[in-house]
Amino acid sequence: MSAAVVCFETLKDAIDTVIEAIQCGVPLARCEYVCPASIRTLNAYSKLSLREAHSLFFEFHGTAAGVQEQAATVEEIATAHRGQGFEWATRPEDRTRLWTARHNALFALLASRPGGKAIVTDTCVPISRLADSIVGARALLDRAPFPTVIAGHVGDGNFHCGLLIDPNDPSEIALAETLNDEIVRLALSMDGTCTGEHGIGLHKVGYLRQEAGDKGVELMRRVKQALDPDGIFNPGKMF
Repeated sequence: MSAAVVCFETLKDAIDTVIEAIQCGVPLARCEYVCPASIRTLNAYSKLSLREAHSLFFEFHGTAAGVQEQAATVEEIATAHRGQGFEWATRPEDRTRLWTARHNALFALLASRPGGKAIVTDTCVPISRLADSIVGARALLDRAPFPTVIAGHVGDGNFHCGLLIDPNDPSEIALAETLNDEIVRLALSMDGTCTGEHGIGLHKVGYLRQEAGDKGVELMRRVKQALDPDGIFNPGKMF
């Protein structure tokens, strides 16, 4: 196993690196994007000194030769997209340090605004539309007066937007909901899904028919009726 983090000047360069690596058939075990604002909060929270830039976290699995080849290919692709500052980690403790930082992103965000509440939304799009979707989401988030971040599993086209609001400010809550709606509709316009991994649930049930269509929703109802004729399994959550 080997892990690496690489920085980019622009969001598009970072995501184009991911797209090209996948299109070249590199078997990425893990590939995560973290925005500069997230890196800033991580540095403060975890006492790190990562460069505050658009960052990709990679992990490679396989034989020693295979991992070396995968890593070299990704480094070449990233360099072509102006990636810089590669930090490789082959020792378990170094890999753990990198991934612990990534996994602490939500806690770091919360710590950056004591008393704030994080609203986290996720969408997923085809890999070919990933750059357009994330760049578009970032432009929407830039309208917010409160802290916002983007991080996610870009290796499968899925990413999360975090909005850190004052739960006692109705205007911030309303704007966060508006931005969530616009980010979801942007993903749907790119043949994506309103949620990458969190499920439809109560918050996004309103997008189900727009995404799946009338026939898709009717099929889901029939499956639900067949498996749960008494309506006792998580009632009211989707239909």
